Parts: sequence; C-alpha cells; structure tokens
Amino acid sequence: MVDVLPLVEARLRTALGEPDARAAVTFLGTDRVEVLRFQERDVVRYATLGMSAHPMTDPTAMLADPVAGPRAELVLSVRAGVADTDKALRPLAVLAASPQVEGLVVAPGASLDVGAPLWPGAPFTSVLVAEPGGLVEDLELDAPLDPVRFLPLLPMTPNEAAWKRVHGAQALQERWLTSGTDLRDPARRSVPLD
Repeated sequence: MVDVLPLVEARLRTALGEPDARAAVTFLGTDRVEVLRFQERDVVRYATLGMSAHPMTDPTAMLADPVAGPRAELVLSVRAGVADTDKALRPLAVLAASPQVEGLVVAPGASLDVGAPLWPGAPFTSVLVAEPGGLVEDLELDAPLDPVRFLPLLPMTPNEAAWKRVHGAQALQERWLTSGTDLRDPARRSVPLD
C-alpha cells in the first residue's frame, strides 16, 4: 500500500511553493489532518493534507474499499491581511475529516457547512466545493488507486447557501460571475439573489 501523503505534499509544493506555516488536528477515531498555509503576494492559500490518505466511500456501501474510491484535498484561497483567516485552520481540518467521520464523498457542487463562522467575524459558515484542475493539477496514482483531486473551496454566506440549495451550484457560480464577485475577499457581502 502506497503512502500518498508525501506525494500530495510534493504536488502542493510544486504548485504553490513552500508552505510558511502548518498546523495539525486529530479528531477522535480519525487520522491526523494537517493544514498548510501558502502565501503568494496578497493571497493566502490553505490546503489540507491527510484527507486523501484513504479513499472516500459511499455511505451506503456495506464495506469500505481500502483501495478504490475518490481521493481529494481541499484548498481555500483568500486575500491576506483583511481578516484573521488563520483561524480557518480548524474548520478546514473538520471539513477534511468529514469523509472519515461522516462517510461523506466530497465532490464538486457539494456544500459543506461548519455551523459557525469559518474565522472570527466571517460572514461565511459554509463553502461550495468547486471543480478541480485550475490551481493544483490532479495527482495521478498507480492503478488501481484513483487520482487525488485538489478541490477549491468557495466561501458562501448563509443566504447564498440557501439559494444554492434551491437553484444549484452552477446557478450560484453564474450569479457570482455576473456580479463580478471577488470570491477571495474574506469580508465580502452576499451576492444579490433577487
């Protein structure tokens, strides 16, 4: 069995540079999840490391397959210096542990909610999981292992999350695009939804 985490960290370093900070969180009954911080000019990126150690399993499956199944890590990008976004480390680790804890399969278009602000004073309690492939390329693994996908997280206000549940992820992303929403602004307001 191959340890994918060193390969994942190498891919993150290739795409984002050297991390300037890292934190580790361990939840009861789960493997350790790290969150790495990468600073690039006025943008700070947080990437999980540990979610991809095991494949995500369909919660309706009778047995978890230790080899086959989707693997992913999460990446959050925000403007630096606007808010205390470093406090997002624990909520990100909670989201990364959710496949192990809750049996979730995290995929593009999904909403993930932490039930509290992502960082102090944040207008966001949830995120939209976006399509991978833009910032960090998928990491191909030897067969029969699925590739590791690096899923961008787009913070959503409670109103946006409710609107997305009714209209879908694509409609919300189009609304953001039409409105010229800066999704990296950690203090942005909700997009007009009327």
